[in-house]
Amino acid sequence: MNTNYEISEELFDYLLVVNPDVLVAKDVTRMRQFIANELNDPGHTSGPVHVALFRSAFPVRYENDFITMLEEVARKQAGFAIYTAKMDAARHADGRHSIFVNVANPKPLMDLHRSIMETFELKPQSFRPHIMLARGMQEADVNKIGPLLAEKLFVRSFNCHCFSLLRRPAAGGKYERVRDFVFGDIEHMAGSLFNYAA
Repeated sequence: MNTNYEISEELFDYLLVVNPDVLVAKDVTRMRQFIANELNDPGHTSGPVHVALFRSAFPVRYENDFITMLEEVARKQAGFAIYTAKMDAARHADGRHSIFVNVANPKPLMDLHRSIMETFELKPQSFRPHIMLARGMQEADVNKIGPLLAEKLFVRSFNCHCFSLLRRPAAGGKYERVRDFVFGDIEHMAGSLFNYAA
């Protein structure tokens, strides 16, 4: 009798993100609403407000190992500030476009991304930290909204002291938060309440 059964494993789409503070998130949402109103199309501007760090799909049985590795990354990471400045657009391989807020000081996020990639023994990838405003847009939409956004700056800042692991079924659906990973050295972050002279 054959007792070897093929196990059907549930695949999840995992996403690591840095979340801006509430004020920056509200300002991003207002900017998304402006774009949606100008284009009369809210479909391109939905979704959570974050800076995406890493994304991968794998069976749920590896989740605990994934979490353990991320705990080690966070433990070694010091907090830092993130600054934004201007908005930009990019054309993707499928011909669609996206509009996003650039990170003015990308190095801390690029270093964190590299640390995550090294932990998972993956080759470095090109990484441009940003906050998405609208995606999946046609060129005509970008040509319409681009000049309006060129007149605006998005000068904001927020402290980054953790990153979050989200997941959703690989087949689709909404992301749910698995857990937050607080950095091990937040007391030395610029602007921290703990950063004071004795």
